[in-house]
Formats: sequence, C-alpha cells, structure tokens
Amino acid sequence: MNKVADNLEARLKNITLAVFDVDGILSNGQLLFLPNGQEVKQFNTLDGLGIKLLMQAGIETAIITGRSSNQVSLRSKSLGINYLYQGREDKLVALQELWSNSNHNAESTAYIGDDLPDLSAIRHCAFGATVPNAHSLVKTHADWCSERKGGEGAAREFCEYILNGQNKLEELHRQFM
Repeated sequence: MNKVADNLEARLKNITLAVFDVDGILSNGQLLFLPNGQEVKQFNTLDGLGIKLLMQAGIETAIITGRSSNQVSLRSKSLGINYLYQGREDKLVALQELWSNSNHNAESTAYIGDDLPDLSAIRHCAFGATVPNAHSLVKTHADWCSERKGGEGAAREFCEYILNGQNKLEELHRQFM
C-alpha cells in the first residue's frame, strides 16, 4: 500500500476497523504484579467511551496484543470489542488473519501502537497512529501522533480523530448535550 499516493483525509473516510495495542496504548505500559504473581493493568475510561463511540458510528474494533491477560479479556468484553487477539507478538500476521476472517482489509483499517512489534501493522494500514512516548522509529512511520500518552486518553484521541475525519464526531457528541 502506498500511503503517499492517498491523502490522509481520504484514507480516514474509508476506515471501518480500528485496532488497538494494549500495553502503551490502552494502558500506560507498566506491568504491575501482585505478590501472588497476578498481573494488574489499568485502563482509562476516556478510552472506553471513545471505543464505544466508534462502534456507535459503525466502526468495528479489535485488540491485538503481545501479552495475554484476563484483564484484557474482561475489558474487551465489557466494551464489546469485535475482535480480540492475545499473545500475538507478530501483530501484522494477526492483523492479516483478522482481514482474512472479516470484511476488512488494509485500506479500511486504522491501527494504533507504540513499539517495534506494532511497526509493521502501522505501516500496512490505511491509518497508522502512535503516542508521544512511542519508540522513535514508530513515530517516524506513523501518520499521526496523539497528544496524550497511552493509558491517559490517547486511544480516545485516536477514536475521535477517525470520527472527525468521517464527519461523525459532532453528531455523536450531540447525544451528550
């Protein structure tokens, strides 16, 4: 896919799938372990509402993460995420599996990630996004970077950026007025 040939505005209008990494995007990337070995993750409610707004606008959602955790399963289920891929270090391979099992493709997919395992997915999607504290190579190849860090509302910015690019954000915000 040649992103240079298409402008960002046109690419955003075709997005029907938004894909999120977890550590560093939906969480702050820190791994906390309780004395019994149980892993704890924190999620931001700002991001959760952004994901729900995407789905309300007809955009499906997915999580692709290199780690596996019960917390991600619970968060995914509570938000109604359409696709969940855990324990997948090769994000592009997982993304290609998702595409082959759905009506989505590279030209209709937005992806947000922050580290090297996300890079190939970011580069192959119509809209690749990242966060300000991402690896420098990821920032170089992303189409857009949020103002907020992962776990602090970055995913919400990503969601609203897509919705704004599709001229759907203002209407979705009206329901809260």
